Amino acid sequence: MLTLYTDGRHDTCEGSSRREFLQVGTLGIGGLTLSSLLSAKAGAAAGGTLLKEKAVVLLNLQGGASHIETFDPKMSAPAEYRAMFGEVQTTLPGVTFGSHFPGLASVADRLAVVRCFQHGISNHEDAARHVMAGGNPAGSNMASVFSRIAGANSSRTGIPHASIVTPPAVGDKYQGIGQRFVGFISDPGPLSDAYKPFDPSAGGEVVQNMELRLSRSRLEDRRTLLANLDSFKRHVDETKLLGGADQFQQQAFDAIVGGMSKAFDLRHEDPALIARYDTSRFRLPPALQKKQRAASPNSLGKQMLLARRLVEADCRFVTVASVGWDMHGNKNNVSIANGMPVLGPAADKAITAFLMDLAERGLSEKVLLVITGEFGRTPQISDSGGRGHWGDLCTLAFAGGGLPMGQVIGESDRLASIPQGNVVTTANMYATIMDLLVDRAELRVTDGVPGDIVEFFNASEPIPQLVS
Repeated sequence: MLTLYTDGRHDTCEGSSRREFLQVGTLGIGGLTLSSLLSAKAGAAAGGTLLKEKAVVLLNLQGGASHIETFDPKMSAPAEYRAMFGEVQTTLPGVTFGSHFPGLASVADRLAVVRCFQHGISNHEDAARHVMAGGNPAGSNMASVFSRIAGANSSRTGIPHASIVTPPAVGDKYQGIGQRFVGFISDPGPLSDAYKPFDPSAGGEVVQNMELRLSRSRLEDRRTLLANLDSFKRHVDETKLLGGADQFQQQAFDAIVGGMSKAFDLRHEDPALIARYDTSRFRLPPALQKKQRAASPNSLGKQMLLARRLVEADCRFVTVASVGWDMHGNKNNVSIANGMPVLGPAADKAITAFLMDLAERGLSEKVLLVITGEFGRTPQISDSGGRGHWGDLCTLAFAGGGLPMGQVIGESDRLASIPQGNVVTTANMYATIMDLLVDRAELRVTDGVPGDIVEFFNASEPIPQLVS
């Protein structure tokens, strides 16, 4: 018998919980608990087209990345306003990015950059929750909303439909990094915790409480989990324990001992590909690392690689948490002057590698990358070389997903302080993302979805330029 436990809570009236993802049950008579779930979901999926064959990876630049130093350098503005390190020409005529993003500039035809994204909130917690919820009044983050619509787990692999990849998810040496905002950006709101994005990092709700009944010992870390799963799989293969299992029993077993372990294990990747993603060399100087809220981006490449592996395993909404973007230039935070030369190139390398990797695997049309943060930064650079919080113009860019790319949407005023003309709202972003994942018409006639989710979705319009 193999059982992976969570906290033991019972299922809710909202449907299957993540406990069903982890509980395999008896491998002999009685079948697999997960197999029944997969069988039921497969039957339901065959009857409609609610879910599209798409996935979203949302790169959250925690702390609020400067919209100016990233995608709107505004070199025509006075020196104290324009991008501190200049600009780089992109493949799009007349369009430039901040100078730390030459990789993204070289693939700008695969991007859609929004220069008129505004929500007006300049407080970290409120803005982070608002953006990740796409402005929905309930405050449930978009990944949780999708899980509530689609179900907590994939019917093909059993993997959670929504996951969050923080730095600790890719290595124990990153423990404690990037945890400040996790609660803000993964809050399910009034939805059950069953729909909260799965956090594979040590200490997460699921991984922390895993138990393999093979040894009856608590698992101390992910390496122990992988080793035990591999050993158990070899035992099953050798003894043909599942010889009489049906399709869904076998699928459930593979999801737990194969899909789960492999999806989260970067050792299965080609070392050359890992090197393309690798951001380990991008580290803040020791003096800056002592700042309370400073964080080096050396894990970001592996986080993006793990995100790609998760969408391949049929996780449909992956949030990647990139930390350190709160560049005030004060005692707790780095500045634009000393932070961007480290975080900018790391993000450029990791994102560019991700986009190229998707293209090589034929996944560019399936996977939509969204790049944003809780807000932008003040137009004017401070005396300390930093920029403050700014909700009147925020960072937002898209790539892939089969949407129209190679464009700049909207424009900012002469100081990059507010949108000039039309405004893209969080509700527009929400509708763009959810329309990619879910058939709106089917959702209206789907039973069991909370009315407020359907109502907000119906009332929201996608960004017009991204309607394919």
